[in-house]
Amino acid sequence: METGWNENRAVLRGVVAAPPVPSHENHGVRYDLFPLTVRRLSGVEDRLNIIAAAPLLQCVPLQPGDEVEVEGEVRSFNNRSGRGSRLVITLYARHLRPVPDEPHCNDLTLAGSLCKPPVYRRTPMGREICDLLLAVNRRYGRADYLPCIAWGVLARQCASLHVGNGIRLAGRLQSRAYTKVDQNGSQRRTAYEISIMSLSPAGPDTAIPEQRFLQI
Repeated sequence: METGWNENRAVLRGVVAAPPVPSHENHGVRYDLFPLTVRRLSGVEDRLNIIAAAPLLQCVPLQPGDEVEVEGEVRSFNNRSGRGSRLVITLYARHLRPVPDEPHCNDLTLAGSLCKPPVYRRTPMGREICDLLLAVNRRYGRADYLPCIAWGVLARQCASLHVGNGIRLAGRLQSRAYTKVDQNGSQRRTAYEISIMSLSPAGPDTAIPEQRFLQI
């Protein structure tokens, strides 16, 4: 997978839902985690987890109810604890700024390679849906594996993609509550995924069938 055409950019504007709490340390730098609530045009709210370096938060102290804009990258982490989702999705903040009274925003641009076959299906109501897993390279040989979802005609087109296809997409990061049922009973959990709004070819393999550019 080539690195020159990989892309991972996100801008979120919303409301801080809880104070930052310690998350982890890396190379002597502490990172904190806080939830950001972002409202969709429909009025539904996505509650998204933001990771930020402590020095950045010292420059922009945050309190619940603050309205902020976050620029950064979507990151994935493989949770091996056995508790909660196996794939943890967060937004790594590179820039933060207060934005009182500005409209909420949730814009993502990703480019990478499809790393699993698409899963196409219909909902009980008959809507077409397709799940994708996109691998987006970081520096130093690491990659983020990001679950993406497409609907309608775009889902039908995504179903024709193959592992290794390079794609560029625009969309939003969203949260979705669901119930997991196993031998121990049921648990309420939250999944995070990218809702695809438009799609185009990227990279060395640009074979997206039927249309050069797809949009819903």
